Formats: sequence, structure tokens, C-alpha cells
Amino acid sequence: MSKEIQQKIEKLRKELNEHNYKYYVLDASEISDYEFDIKLKELEKLEEEHPEFFDPNSPSQRVGGQITKNFETVTHKERMYSLDNSYSKEDVMDWEKRLHKLTGAENIEYTCELKYDGASINLTFENGNFSTAVTRGDGFQGDNVSTNVKTIKSIPLKINGEDFLENFDIRGEIILPFDGFEKMNKERMEAGEDPYANPRNTASGSLKLQDSSETAKRPLDCLLYQVVAEQEKYKTHFEILEAAKAVGFKVPETIEVCKNVKEVLAFVEKWDTKRHDLPYETDGVVIKVNSLELQKNLGFTSKFPRWAIAYKFKAEQESTILEEVTYQVGRTGAITPVANLKPVQLAGTTVKRASLHNADQIEKLDLHLKDTVFVEKGGEIIPKIVSVDISKRKPNSEVVKYITNCPECGTELVRKEGDAKHYCPNELGCPPQIVGRIQHYISRKALNIDGIGGETVSLFVKEGLVKTYADLYDLKVEQIMPLERMAEKSAKNIVKGIEASKNVSFEKVLFGLGIRFVGETVAKKLARHYLSIDNLAKATRDELINVDEIGDKIADSVLAFFAEERNLEIIEKLRKDGVQLEMDAPQNVVENDLLEGKTFLFTGKLTKFTRDEAKDMVEKFGGKTVSGVSSKLNFLVVGEKAGSKLKKAEALGTVDILTEDEFLEKIN
Repeated sequence: MSKEIQQKIEKLRKELNEHNYKYYVLDASEISDYEFDIKLKELEKLEEEHPEFFDPNSPSQRVGGQITKNFETVTHKERMYSLDNSYSKEDVMDWEKRLHKLTGAENIEYTCELKYDGASINLTFENGNFSTAVTRGDGFQGDNVSTNVKTIKSIPLKINGEDFLENFDIRGEIILPFDGFEKMNKERMEAGEDPYANPRNTASGSLKLQDSSETAKRPLDCLLYQVVAEQEKYKTHFEILEAAKAVGFKVPETIEVCKNVKEVLAFVEKWDTKRHDLPYETDGVVIKVNSLELQKNLGFTSKFPRWAIAYKFKAEQESTILEEVTYQVGRTGAITPVANLKPVQLAGTTVKRASLHNADQIEKLDLHLKDTVFVEKGGEIIPKIVSVDISKRKPNSEVVKYITNCPECGTELVRKEGDAKHYCPNELGCPPQIVGRIQHYISRKALNIDGIGGETVSLFVKEGLVKTYADLYDLKVEQIMPLERMAEKSAKNIVKGIEASKNVSFEKVLFGLGIRFVGETVAKKLARHYLSIDNLAKATRDELINVDEIGDKIADSVLAFFAEERNLEIIEKLRKDGVQLEMDAPQNVVENDLLEGKTFLFTGKLTKFTRDEAKDMVEKFGGKTVSGVSSKLNFLVVGEKAGSKLKKAEALGTVDILTEDEFLEKIN
């Protein structure tokens, strides 16, 4: 029976890995998302019932959930070099001449690949299985981000074939495609949060999130471009990448072999135009000597490989006229200046507006109205003004001066020391802030109120029906029906959706309150620590800072929120309306610090208690539970038929291994 179950688990893993590969690498799905989810749930159930068959590289492990407070620094086995950059065809031709001189070869073959704009990563595979993922860092050492990288579905956790190398490193770029980036920003703006600046920084930041389940939610991808191995099985760079592609790695189809520099320059010219049709950001072409033996002979300088060079595309830039500067007010009162431009074509799109970021940027550019400005769309999705053509400036043109009062309510702006932005302090009377806070409250990750969108909120505020999110609970069908584009059915749906939000959990309500710097994850931490809004409101600064992941900035913001009388009034109204302001079920309170600073992991079939009970017991005494074996694990508690985690802990030699009885004895 046990063997049959193991075979079923392995069959499901193989099927799910194949479907992941076809969907995320080949872009050719054979089953629906629903069918995939059914198979995944079946696998998760079997693995939970039979922990003896645990595999850290199972498809079920891609959902994340492990918390990493500090990312371990790892030294690269082979240094991750930078590339020497070139900016003209002449630079490339000079590089080629040097290669001929150094090697004495008459004909040198090259590979040309697009240079992807993301976060460099080194993936280590041992015996065909994913082992670790380390960021580039300074080239010599980087951060171990394995738990986050495992959530990226285009990266195989087991290679599909035995003909490839057994132990090797493969390097590539973690990227965030445009569609996924725009979707993330749309959700953030709907929630009243500032959008991310660009895909590259967002991809890089995603690798350092402490909660891997948050990384799993982001549509990251990984494009591979180099294999590093001791075995000399392949003769060319192109051959080894094709072999890597065949066993499941996502190697872009855009790579080409070029017989000479003329073909290289033709590739560069082609992609300087075609790159705008790609679903991700590229900023150049990487040209490499194709022969691995020649690469080895050429070696490295102190900074770069001699056998490779990067041709950088010139950033897309156009000149146009600055018509005016307007100012937007965000949910938090932050003021964002926007340059309104004479429409111009840039990187395949019509640009009418560009970000000016803050007052310092305006002063640095020395902007005047009707200036001829240069607009660039490099890594930024939102174009930016990079310089001014002062030679075309008209005499007596008006200097752009940053506003002193809010453009919406007229309140004098404030700017705190060390903050780049100005803010409108009129939180309770400034229309965009009122609308923004309510939009955030009803958003999907907060109260998720059906039937209400951003335009509907604006309409409610404009008509004077609501001034705060607490006022939503007073709305009646007869008040909504007379409004523009409203009918009885839609009005009833809105009221029904508002009523249903009273059952939303406290942690989502806390996020919905819109306390500055309290995002979704922080709201969960605070809700689970303090259990109710009343406990949180009474917390001191020192107490807040002692909560996991809460720093000075968040603590000060929470204190400021509860110091405002109007916010306390809103909370009281929410309480009377029946909104959840405390955790549904009582949580464990720490009884003492017996296990303070200690980490525990439970493996195998537990017979004395359940895993949830084990976690509660550890937390009750100030300890933490983790989901994987590492050098930072203090205790591994083993049940019946413990498998790979026990072996790994024994191999480390630094983990204390306890039976269930020994664990109970320890806490008693």
C-alpha cells in the first residue's frame, strides 16, 4: 500500500512538473487551470497524510510560506563577472579585432542574446535537483534567496532528462513581464497605494521579500543565459544552452549563432527595433564567443570576461514642449507633480505626460514653462524628463515653482525632514484623500466589497452620501437609486456587498483602515499579535517595535493614527455597525520566554499532537516554527517515518533532534 501511494505521489509530481513546463516555458497549456488545481490539491493532501515521502522540490512547495528574516550570504563557486559595455558598432568591431589578435584564429563564431533588464541569479543544481538560488551581489558573493526563487514556476525544480549535466550552476535574469507589472500596479493604485517605479526594481525587490508566499503571488519569470560546470561535455555555448532548454530551462528563442561580426551587427540592428514588441524589458545585446574552449583560453580581465561584450541600446529619447505642470493628490496626501507635454511618439507609444517625482527634481532641472525638454522611457514604465534644451528657451519664460498649497482643498502643504515629497495634511477634508481612503477600504485585499468601484466611490463623495468609509454602512437602496447609472438591482447589490463586508476578518479590516506604511503583511502581523483594535490602540512605541517586522516608521505611523480623535470616532462607528475589530478565534498568548529566539520544525507523522497544536505550543513559549531545515534551525521534532528533513538535519550536525515526548518534556 505504501509503495502504491509513493508511486501515485511521484506520478502526480511528474504530471504537474510537465504541465508547469508546458505552460510557463513553452506557453502551450494542455489542461485548464481548474484541472491543474485539482491535481495539485490531490498531491498536497497525499503529501500531508504521508510526510515520509516529503520532497523539497515537489510542485506543492511552489506556493511559498517560509519566512526568511535574514538572507544568508553565500560565496559563488565561480565569480559572476560584469560585462564590458559598448555603445557603437565601432566598439564591437574593435573588440572583434582584439579577439583575433589574442587567439590567432581566422574565423570566430559568436552567439548573440538579448540583454534582459532584471535581477541576476545563480541557480545551483545537484544530482539534477534544484539546490540553491543566490543573487549576483558583488559578483563574489550574494544572498541565498532559494525559498523565494522556488516559487517561480518557469524554473524547474528537477531537470527533465538524464543526458544533461548532473551538478552545475545555471545563470539568468529574474524578470517581471510588462503585463504582470501593469496588473500589479493597477491593483496597488486601486488600493490607494503608490505604483511601483519599474519592472526591474520590482523583480529585484521581490527576491528579498521575507514571506515567500508574497513572492509566489508576483508573476515573475526567469530567462537563462549561461551554464557553469566542471564537466566539459559540450563544445559550444549555443549547444549547452540548447541542451539546457531540452531538459526544462527557459532559454529564450531569440538567441542566434553568428558566423562573423557582420552578422552580429545585423542582429543588433534588427533587435534595436524589434525589442519594443517583446513582453519584457531589454536594454541591449550580449555577444559571446561561441566556442567554450576559446572562452577558456581568452579568460578574464580583473573585471570582465574577454570573450563577451554587451552592446547597449541607446535609451529612447525624444524632445517635446512642456505645456504645464499639474499636481496629483494621493490617498495618503502625497503630492506628485506631473509634466503635461505636447504629444510625442516614444518607444512605440504616444507620450503626453511624464513624472517629475518631487520638488527637488523640478529645481534640479530648472524647468520653465514652454521649455523644450528631452523625455526618456528607459527602465521606467512612466516616461520622465531627463534634461532641458536651454538654447531653445524663450526670453522671460515662467519658472516652474512647486506649489505651496494643495491643488484640491487649498490647505498649506507640509514636508517633513528627510522626506522627498510634500503632503496635504487635511486628511479629513481633502476630496482625493477621502475618495482614496474609501477606495482602499473597499479594495480586493481589504474589505473586498462587491458592486462598488472607484467611480462609484467618487460619486458617493460628490453627492455627499459618504465622507468616510464608515459612512458606507448607512447607505440605503433609495439613496443610491437616483444616482447616475444606478438602478434598483445595482443599488441592492451595493447594499448587499456592504452588509457582507461585516464578516471580513479583522486583519483585512486593519489593512483597509489605510494606516500609512501598514500594508497587507504588516496588518496580519499586528492583528495576530494584538488580537483586537483596542489592544493595538493602547500599544506603546516600544511595544510596537518589539513586534516582528515592525520598525520605527511603522510604529510612529500607528501611534499617529490612533492619536487622531476623528479616527477613533470612525472606529467606534465601525464597531456599532458590526465590522470585525478583533480576531475571530482566541489566539495563544505568550506565557513565558522559555523558547525565546529558538526555532522549531516538526516532521514525520505526529501522534502526540497535531501540527497546529505544535505550532501553538511553540509560540506560547515565545519560539517560532519554520518550514525548512537550515543552519538557523535549533530543534527538529521527529514523528514516525521521518524522511529527508531528518537526514538533512543529521548531516548538518548543528540541529538538536527531539522525539515528541522529549519536546513535551522540554516545554513542561
